[in-house]
Amino acid sequence: MSSSYSSTHALYAALPPFSPVVPVALLPYLAALLLASTFALAFYFSTLPKDIIPLRETAVASTASILAGFGVVALFCSAGVYV
Repeated sequence: MSSSYSSTHALYAALPPFSPVVPVALLPYLAALLLASTFALAFYFSTLPKDIIPLRETAVASTASILAGFGVVALFCSAGVYV
């Protein structure tokens, strides 16, 4: 059992350190951009005329929701709360 632990530990020690795809210094700007886009789309959503089949409303709301999700994660990570 200890040999499997030691071999696993050796493999772990040989791994390169984690490096994020997006630099940490850009996270506050990315969060601001994504959240500002979310608020702009929310305003646009509130001014859309009501259609019988709400395809445009669904597309705008879904886009705003996705941007808000990524924006909140970027905001948390820029504050040091890595989720």
